[in-house]
Amino acid sequence: MRFFQACVLVLFVLIPQTVHAEWLEASSNHFVVYGNTSESNLRKFSDQLERYDAAMGKITSTSNPPPSPSNRVTVYLVDNEEAVRKLIGGGKAARFVGGFYIPRAGGSLAVIPRVQSGGGNDGGMGWSMIVLLHEYAHHFLISNSAFPYPRWMGEGAAEFFASANFEKDGSVGLGRPAVHRANELALAADVTATDLLDPEHYEKRRGKSTAYDAYYGKSWLLYHYLTFSAERKGQLSAYSRALLSGKSMVEAGHAAFGDFAQLEKELDSYLRKPRMSYLKLAGTALDPGTVTIRVLREGEAAIMPVRIRSKVGVNKETAPGVLADARAVAAKYPEDPAVLAALAEAEYDAGNDAEAIVAADGAIGRDPGQVNAYLQKGYALFRIAGKGEGDAVAAWRAARAPFLALNAIENDHPLPLLYFYLSYRRQGREPTENAVMGLERASELSPFDLGLRMTVAMQELHDGRTEAARFFLVPVAYNPHGGPLAGAARKVLDRIASDPAWRGDGTVIDPATKDDEEGGEEGG
Repeated sequence: MRFFQACVLVLFVLIPQTVHAEWLEASSNHFVVYGNTSESNLRKFSDQLERYDAAMGKITSTSNPPPSPSNRVTVYLVDNEEAVRKLIGGGKAARFVGGFYIPRAGGSLAVIPRVQSGGGNDGGMGWSMIVLLHEYAHHFLISNSAFPYPRWMGEGAAEFFASANFEKDGSVGLGRPAVHRANELALAADVTATDLLDPEHYEKRRGKSTAYDAYYGKSWLLYHYLTFSAERKGQLSAYSRALLSGKSMVEAGHAAFGDFAQLEKELDSYLRKPRMSYLKLAGTALDPGTVTIRVLREGEAAIMPVRIRSKVGVNKETAPGVLADARAVAAKYPEDPAVLAALAEAEYDAGNDAEAIVAADGAIGRDPGQVNAYLQKGYALFRIAGKGEGDAVAAWRAARAPFLALNAIENDHPLPLLYFYLSYRRQGREPTENAVMGLERASELSPFDLGLRMTVAMQELHDGRTEAARFFLVPVAYNPHGGPLAGAARKVLDRIASDPAWRGDGTVIDPATKDDEEGGEEGG
C-alpha cells in the first residue's frame, strides 16, 4: 500500500522550562509522579493522566478501581531525552528512545523527559507524552483483560488510545489521527493487512531485515478503521471471539474480515480521507479524583537521582557508583528516612546485605511507613537465608518478618504475598494452601507482571489444575513483548496439549526476583 496523500508529521516542541530547586510528588488514584517542575504543571499533568485512565475505562466499559498505593504506576520526569537514554543504558539501541516503561509487581515505573502540560489538541506535551500514554494503554488493557491480544491488535489499540488530546474544559479525545505515525506510513517499508493478520507471512517477508517498517502505524490504521467503519461494525469483536474460541490468527482474521486483499484496499482509501472520526468524552463524564501535591524534603530531593537509577535497575558495573552517591547523600542527611531507605536499596544492590539491613532498620525506626525499607530488608534477609548457613528455620523466619510487617501496613501489596510463597519454595518445601492463595492474589493484583503469571501457571499445573494453568499461560505465551518468557510459556502449552497428565516436572516455577540477582540487576 502507498501513502499518496501528502502528510506532515507534527513535531511538538517542548517549551523550555525554568529550573526549579524543588522536587515535587503528585499522588493520585493510579499514579505517583515525581518531577523537578512547577506545582501547576505537575498538577495538570497528573490530572490529565487520571482523565486518560478514566476515559479508557469509559470506552472499554471497564471499571479500574485504584490499586494498592505501591502498585500504582510511578512516573519520573527527568531533564531531557538524553537523561532517559542514559538511564536505559545508552548505546545505539537507545538512540531513538523518548521514554520507557517497566511493568513490575509492586513497582511499575515510567521515565520520560520533563513536560510542559497544557490544553488544546495535543495537551502541549508531544512525543514523550505519547510514549507514556502508549505504554499506559498496554498496562491498562493487560490489567483489565485476560484476552491475549495479538501483536497488531495490542499495538494498534495502544496507538489508538495514545493519540489523545486534553482540552482545557477537562474533556478527553481518544482515537484521534496518529499524526506522529505519518512519516512512518509515508516513508518506511510498507506493511500490509496480510502481514498484520498472518504473523508467519510477515516474518517470512521480512526475513533477516532489521530495517524500520510501518508496523505500528499500520496497526493503528487497521484498529482505527475497524473501530469507526460502519460497513465493518462488530467485526473487531467477532475477531476477538474467534481467537478466544481457539481459532488461529489467520482463521480468525478470515472469519471476521473476509478477504485480506480487499481489506488492504479499504485501508488504503481510509488513509487518504481528509478527515477522520474520534471519540470525545466530556470532562463532566470523567472522575479523575484528587491530585495531592507534596514538596519533597531536602534530603528526599537530594537522593532522587540515586532512587531513580536504583528503580530502573543496576548491574555489577553500575551498582558501586550508585552506592557511592547514596552514601554521600546519606552522610549529609543521616536522619531522613527516605534517604536511608534508598541507601538500603543501593547497599543491597551492591551485595552488602548487613549494611542494607542496618539502613533499612534506620529508615523504619524513623518512619514505620517507609515501604521500600521493608522490601530491601526482606530481600537482604532472603539472600542470607538462601546461603543455608546456621539455623535455617530461624533464618527463613527472619526473612519472612519484614514482608509480614509490610503486609500488615499494606494488605494488597503484591510482593509480601509473593515472598511468603517463595519462602517455602526456596527451602524446597511444598507451599501451604494459604501461600498458594497469596501467590494467586499477587498475580491478580499485578496481571501485567508476566514472570509472576508464569509462576502462578506452573504452580497450578503442579497442583493438577491444568485449565487454571492455561488461563495464566496464554496471556504470557502470546504477549508481543514477552520475549524468552513468551517462548517458554508456548512450550509449556504445547507440552500440556501433547501430555495432559504432565504436572510441570523439571520446569522451574520460581520466578527471577530481585534477591536472585547478583548486584541487584533488574530486567527492564
